Amino acid sequence: MNKILELREKRAKAWDAAKSFLDSKRGTDGMLSAEDAATYDRMEQDVVNLGKEIERLERQAAIDAELNRPVSDPITTKPGKAAGEEKTGRASDEYRASYWNMMRSKVPTAGIMNALQVGTDSEGGYLVPDEFERTLVEALEEENIFRRLAHVIRTSSGDRKIPVVATKGTASWIDEEGAYTESDDAFGQVSIGAYKLGTMIKVSEELLNDSVFNLETYISKEFARRIGAAEEAAFFTGNGTGKPTGVLTSVSAGVTAASATAVTAEEIMDLFYALNAPYRKKAVWVLNDSTVKAIRKLKTGQGDYIWQPSLAAGTPDMLMGRPIYTSAYMPVMAASAKSIMFGDLSYYWIADRQSRSFKKLNELYAATGQVGFLGMERVDGKLVLTEAVKVLTQKAS
Repeated sequence: MNKILELREKRAKAWDAAKSFLDSKRGTDGMLSAEDAATYDRMEQDVVNLGKEIERLERQAAIDAELNRPVSDPITTKPGKAAGEEKTGRASDEYRASYWNMMRSKVPTAGIMNALQVGTDSEGGYLVPDEFERTLVEALEEENIFRRLAHVIRTSSGDRKIPVVATKGTASWIDEEGAYTESDDAFGQVSIGAYKLGTMIKVSEELLNDSVFNLETYISKEFARRIGAAEEAAFFTGNGTGKPTGVLTSVSAGVTAASATAVTAEEIMDLFYALNAPYRKKAVWVLNDSTVKAIRKLKTGQGDYIWQPSLAAGTPDMLMGRPIYTSAYMPVMAASAKSIMFGDLSYYWIADRQSRSFKKLNELYAATGQVGFLGMERVDGKLVLTEAVKVLTQKAS
């Protein structure tokens, strides 16, 4: 932790030095010479690299803390189990051992098949063990920032109706003995379904039978990487056809920039106040790395830089007092692009349909000495209240 704090202080000093250099080298026209611009870019890259190293160390510290955390109660399928009671269902040791033996074995024994009956999925595969489900979800959250910011629910059916207040009633002044004016709320519904997302990986039989090869770790990381990337893209830009409806697809209009490839501090401030005050309390900024680079150079009317590097461990950088998150799936600054998003993303609901399941394909790739593994989930996502999120749209070319 001391190392992380030291790096944060070092990054803050590097950023102060970069700002001072930028201010001292700007000409009367506000521009830098080619040589000075190259020097500033190197200084800014040092700030970026320090930020990435801090993130890596924080992830490492979080993993170490989880591994070292004392566990006094077993994980069970139902909360409230007494300490020391045998775990049951998909949380049992028997199910876990049988599951991974089945994944490795060509012909599962009758005992393995019986143990796996508690996790038989309607799609023909097997629901993953509870501990592995948690591992995979945590890996998805690391790959996918959207799951950390959105509201995640689990549904038992493929369709979920969410009631939403479309318009609100109002109060009115009434004369003495006057009649009350009716003013009812109008309600609407947002429907969340379940779209199938899947992927397949192939492993050689030699590697699969090698006791040194950690199949569980490999599958969790590889499936999380693939599924996380597909989810992230859909949660941002999905069109709702065979996939979730992305937040950028249904988000409310906010501010239109005067340029197709740049933004100003005033436009950032306009976007901040375009969002209603109640939503600003939990709002976050989401933008592409390249957009963050441009924003680092912007100042307020008082001459202060609007980007604020984080000095506290575990907290993101700030913009106008609200956290900044970056994603490669946010558009870069280009004509008509929605390049900056600001809002309370807890109003984006992600619905997971039951648990994730796997299938093992023994025969399909037998001729090449490989075994296939199918990973599948059913998920949907939708912004249930569009006024909770605003975007800055670049000027059309």
